[in-house]
This record gives sequence, C-alpha cells and structure tokens, in this order.
Amino acid sequence: MDAVGGLLLIVAAYLAGAGPRGVVLWRTLKGIDIRQVGSGGTGATNSLRALGGKIAISVLVLDFLKGLIPVLVARALDMPNWVVALVAIAPVVGHCWSPFINFRGGKGMATGGGIAIGLSPWFLLLVVPMVLIVWRTRFVSLGSMISTLLAVVLALGMSLFGDFPGWWTIALAVVAVIIVFQHRANIARLRAGTENRFGQKLNLSR
Repeated sequence: MDAVGGLLLIVAAYLAGAGPRGVVLWRTLKGIDIRQVGSGGTGATNSLRALGGKIAISVLVLDFLKGLIPVLVARALDMPNWVVALVAIAPVVGHCWSPFINFRGGKGMATGGGIAIGLSPWFLLLVVPMVLIVWRTRFVSLGSMISTLLAVVLALGMSLFGDFPGWWTIALAVVAVIIVFQHRANIARLRAGTENRFGQKLNLSR
C-alpha cells in the first residue's frame, strides 16, 4: 500500500477512536449525557462509577476494540512499522479529543489496552498487576497508570532483546503520556486523598 493508503489508514484509525460510543449508548438507551455526570469522561470507568450496569461493560468492549482493530488491520496489510505506530497512536488521540463532542473524551485506557494487545499478546500479562493494584488499593486510576507505564517498560525490553520494532515502543510511550495526562485530575485527587475508590458511587452533582 502506498503512502496515500497509509495516510488514509491513520485518518480512519483516528475517526474510529473518535466515535463517542459511550455518549451514544447512554443517550440512546438511558437518555443520559455521560459527560454531565461523574468525572465527565466518556469511557467505561466513569460509566461504571457514575451509573453502573451492562452499558458500562459495552463501553469498555467497544473502546477496547477501537484500539485493537485498526492496529490489526495495519499489521494485516503489512504496513511499515512507522505507519503501524501512527495507526496505534491515532485512536487514543481520537478517543481523548473527539471532534464529535467538542474535543472532549475519555482517558484512553481501554483503547490503549486494545492497541497494546494488537501489537503483541504479551501485553495481556499486564492485566495481572493492574487487577492486583485495583484489588489492593481500590484505585482504578492508579492501576491504570501503573500498568500503562509497565507497558512501556515491557515494550522497551522487547525492543532491546526481541523483535518488537522500536517505532512501536515509541508509539506506546506516546500513548502512555496521553493516558497519564488524561489522568491529571485523578493524580491531584490521589495526592489530596480524595480519589474515588472502585465500587464507590460518585456524587453526580460534581
């Protein structure tokens, strides 16, 4: 595929990530604008904490797939490593700053997870430390950020000692920076001791 095809694939990945599935699901099925409750994020965590239910699981799966599928398509088309890297970054950018909802969005964790696993199934191993951290601390945000940073460490190790392309490691590092940046409010609450714990019902008036 030529350069134009690669560019179209990157744009398609961005638009796939930008689709506000959470907003659409909650508005269609419940008549609720998820951006107006809880943290205002459109992803699965805010959906689960603020409103709970099966829709939150659907949001998680859909957000995961919009990271996974573009990467798998780019790899199936045997795109150059740098194109795959940009395709990997694009859905997270679209998810976090969607042009369809005034450049707002979620924190990118589920989409980032789909991207990482699309690049290598070895990243499934990081589910273990994330679950352990959330189980021990009940802070989803802390588990998300630590597992995201561990993904970069794992990618770097695979690049140095395996056949994981350096471009892909750079892509995961960029994704990690975006995810941590999107958690900046959570970081402030963690430092202040006011972060919401897993299972804690949010105050929807916030």
